[in-house]
Amino acid sequence: MSTPVTESAPIPARPLPTSYRSTKVRRQRVRAAWLFLAPMLVTLTMVAGWPLLRTFYFSFTDASLSDMSNTLFIGLENYLVYDDGRWFGVLADPIWWRAVWNTVYFSVVSVSLEVVFGVIVALVLNAEFKGRTLVRAAVLIPWAIPTIVSAQMWAWMLNDQFGVINYLLMALGIIASPIAWTADASYSMWAVIMVDVWKTTPFVALLVLAALQMLPKDCYEAAEVDGIHPVKVFFRVTLPLITPALMVAVIFRLLDALRVFDVIYVLTSNSTSTMSMSIYARQQLVEFQDVGYGSAASTLLFLIIALATIAYLYLGRKQLQLGGD
Repeated sequence: MSTPVTESAPIPARPLPTSYRSTKVRRQRVRAAWLFLAPMLVTLTMVAGWPLLRTFYFSFTDASLSDMSNTLFIGLENYLVYDDGRWFGVLADPIWWRAVWNTVYFSVVSVSLEVVFGVIVALVLNAEFKGRTLVRAAVLIPWAIPTIVSAQMWAWMLNDQFGVINYLLMALGIIASPIAWTADASYSMWAVIMVDVWKTTPFVALLVLAALQMLPKDCYEAAEVDGIHPVKVFFRVTLPLITPALMVAVIFRLLDALRVFDVIYVLTSNSTSTMSMSIYARQQLVEFQDVGYGSAASTLLFLIIALATIAYLYLGRKQLQLGGD
């Protein structure tokens, strides 16, 4: 007797592993992200990359602003060269090193003050009081004013002949005679720092305020119930939680401060007591028309800013890792 043949049931398709599906989705997202970023990267390469490469190239030549067609490759002579028993080049110029010191000093002091005042302003604006919205809008006014305009405004107020600052200080009996705030080397750097702090503190306050408004309320309610002092709450709870926002504010302000040009140039022009690296490069490029030498100074400025940024991001990441552990 023959055995009837029965059809076997179809074997269901084996589902793909979850890790494979997630990897595929991730690859698609990365591909889409690069597709959307491509126009911006191409534009950025043309707008920023090409001029930067040209600057690097000119730093190795004797190019002059009066005649850009006849340039010769001179290697590292714009940076440093030993000739006839003396060192020449940007790295041998004491004015360049004075500009480097001025820039670093300005950056460290101004950014430090802006962080301190920005946190204080943010804490005040985060509190509940009548008219808070109006005060928040008023605090942003210095940051909204263009730097050239605010610098010129302060230059008039700090003028030793008709400035209102000297008038008020003399009226209050604080000083006996007018002070040349932007012309006297003893005061010019601090005058520049004061103007920059007034201008950019609202930027830091805005970032810190945004971070404060995202903090959980239960931590502060528990601290209030336990009777912990507000100062201890700030250093133990608030400050660690707003550290990422502070890092963003500091890196943005540090980049701006290291390449500072406008506020210093408007207030003190080419004075060596306040000359920054950007002003030094501009002086070589425009006033002395030495494109090669000025390009070398600009290249060194770029390298210093890049190294400072990398070092800060590395140290900041290490600090966050230690804090997380």
